[in-house]
Amino acid sequence: MWILWAVTLLWAASFSLIGEFLAGQVDGYIAVFIRMLLALALFLPLWRPSRLGLPQQLALAGIGAIQIGIMYLLLYHAFLFLSVAEVLLFTIFTPLYVTLIDDVIFQRKHLPLRWWAAAGFAVVGAAVIRFNPLSESFLTGFLLIQGANLCFAAGQVFYKRLPLGDARNQLHVFALFFIGATLTTGLAMAAFANFDLRPDTPLQWGVLMWLGLGASGIGYLAWNMAAKRVNTAQLATMNNMLIPAGLLVNFLFWGQNVDWLRLAIGAAILAGAVYLASRRPAA
Repeated sequence: MWILWAVTLLWAASFSLIGEFLAGQVDGYIAVFIRMLLALALFLPLWRPSRLGLPQQLALAGIGAIQIGIMYLLLYHAFLFLSVAEVLLFTIFTPLYVTLIDDVIFQRKHLPLRWWAAAGFAVVGAAVIRFNPLSESFLTGFLLIQGANLCFAAGQVFYKRLPLGDARNQLHVFALFFIGATLTTGLAMAAFANFDLRPDTPLQWGVLMWLGLGASGIGYLAWNMAAKRVNTAQLATMNNMLIPAGLLVNFLFWGQNVDWLRLAIGAAILAGAVYLASRRPAA
């Protein structure tokens, strides 16, 4: 569980870097492709194809394409229709999708009621923190974000249920995850990117290096490996802990305003959801 907390803090800091140094300056499709390419370069030297059968190799590449590749495509399109606050608000349903996908796809017909309750509390807690008035034309953006949420949730659950061996074996096959993501984002970049908005300063390249090698490379490996060691409700609720963590990082490093009352109430609800989920043994 501590790994999920550590990655949450890692990703919270990364969102701030994107907002401060890349958003509006570097095309999103280019930025995402560079991140995936750098992460792939990190794991390619460790890749041992013989450690995994062909069906599992294809499945792992497909998980990377869905969890990161398609998810990012939907997410960046959503920003054309929604404000940042609305994007954050609409991501709060991910815990419910994690629980639902694990139930339906893997035919776990008797998921404990408290797991569903924990996922629901995670949504409520995040809504308390991030709810803002909605714009008039939000339906398209809302649907795009729900597609992104479903992709991210499905990737986590599929990875959790895919037999990949111990941690050492996962390390030696994880390049496949980023092969799928790199191919998907590369095609999207070729189709949609504005190549006039390329990274052209040392600071932008430094941020991209960190995002690619740290947040994406180490972050996704650690998160997905940890997903195999916790139960479904713990994984679901932790998806929304990024919201209070991100707000705290923005306040501490960038001085952005925080509604402390809403943050405290929402964080308390989220903490209760994590506690409720943690009372079940790992599954």
